[in-house]
Amino acid sequence: MSEDKREKDKVLFISLVQSLAANCWIQLGKHINPVTGKLEKNLKEASFTIDLLDMLQAKTNGNLSPEEAAFLEKTISELKMNYVDEKMKEEKGQKEEGKEEGKEPSPAEENKKKEEEKEKKESSTNK
Repeated sequence: MSEDKREKDKVLFISLVQSLAANCWIQLGKHINPVTGKLEKNLKEASFTIDLLDMLQAKTNGNLSPEEAAFLEKTISELKMNYVDEKMKEEKGQKEEGKEEGKEPSPAEENKKKEEEKEKKESSTNK
């Protein structure tokens, strides 16, 4: 393979990874969607895009230059860390919503309820 072809393939590969990563940043809600002009989060799509990059890494293993392999690894790592961060924020937000709606009592409310139940048992056994 000629040097020009290798360099062109390298640029194309990096461009492909950058394109997938740019879409993932939008899906993670970290960049504005250029179509809607809004920050939008879709973690299911972001997970799919990360899976695509993981598959690309597995399928190209041993066929990339050190620079290409490092770029792909760094990109995947950054996206995964941000995905986990966004997933944790989402789960924390859902827990807090549940507490506000009365679906999940706080630990203090649970303790108070247990104390009341204990007092009821004691008063009924004392009669």
